[in-house]
Amino acid sequence: MSSKKLTPEKPAEEEVKPSPKKSFPWKAAVSWGVTALLVVVLLLVLFQGKLFGQSNDESDLVEYTPTPLNVALPTTQAADVSNLIAVARRPNLNTIVPDGVRSSVVTYTVEAGDSIFSIAKQFNLKPESILWANYDYFGDNPTVALSIGAQLTIPPTDGILYTWKDGDKLQNIAGKYVADESKIISWPSNHLDITDPVITTGSVVMIPGGYREVQSWIQAVEYTPRSGVTRVIAGAGGCQAPDTGPVGSGNIVWPSANHYLSGFDYTSSHRGIDIAAQTGDSVWAADNGTVVYAGWNDTGYGYMVMIDHNDGYQTLYGHLSAVYATCGSSVYQGTVIGAAGATGNVTGAHLHFEVRSNGGFVNPWYVLP
Repeated sequence: MSSKKLTPEKPAEEEVKPSPKKSFPWKAAVSWGVTALLVVVLLLVLFQGKLFGQSNDESDLVEYTPTPLNVALPTTQAADVSNLIAVARRPNLNTIVPDGVRSSVVTYTVEAGDSIFSIAKQFNLKPESILWANYDYFGDNPTVALSIGAQLTIPPTDGILYTWKDGDKLQNIAGKYVADESKIISWPSNHLDITDPVITTGSVVMIPGGYREVQSWIQAVEYTPRSGVTRVIAGAGGCQAPDTGPVGSGNIVWPSANHYLSGFDYTSSHRGIDIAAQTGDSVWAADNGTVVYAGWNDTGYGYMVMIDHNDGYQTLYGHLSAVYATCGSSVYQGTVIGAAGATGNVTGAHLHFEVRSNGGFVNPWYVLP
């Protein structure tokens, strides 16, 4: 038996490998955290009502008194609105007919004191429009007297009321009355289809802005001693004026202080201009000449003065409240011959001023300075 001491054999050491580190699950933690926060908020809303510091219990309210800040602020300067003109406007949803304009025809009963001029002013129309709409009554003659109780047709706007005839064509009628075809089609009371504007015979059609010639509003007063025109005086104010007198300078001036209009301008149916004036304002001769008419005139002028300037020109001053000149007398440029007024066919005070040459009418704007 061997005497060797046996040493127990050491077991082989196993190689230990380090285990990998595990990362913290941040995504899951954040997700759970957000979920928990939402649950807490929801519980606060449902059971305490104190979300964002709000409380329904008055005992939980803390009184807070703000401390005013002593901060110097820049001074404000008010805008200068003394010259500001502001007009309040309401939105207008009707894009065809403006505010204040009727779209249909009405009937008016004539009352005492009415004239075609006053009725036109009442309805904000031109007198011609009243005349054209009542041809059966006036026959285009504005001097026809109105009878109390007479029924007049009042158009909705300036223009012509036309009764459609067999064979009429829209384009031809628009051209005849110098009107816009599209405005006829779009006028509400005409009830026309813009894609197919068919008009039946006998229909009354409004022609906005339509126009036709009429007799002159004012009848001619003819008397020119040196021009060769027949001596015809319409009215009691005419006289047999002398064949001598001051000759005009050829420079016609404004016969009143105002140099602007307050009524009708010069047209083919209104052979003069209506100069703005108040009753009693002075009216003077526009040039040198001889007075050939001074007094009342029955054809619409009211109190009137007419001067022959003995150079082919004559001037006429109508609707006067007073006449200072004497028929047959000589006057000079600037001589006061009367006072403005509202006599004759008028709707208000003004001076009707005409210029004539050799018996014909001249637009005053051509000769006034």
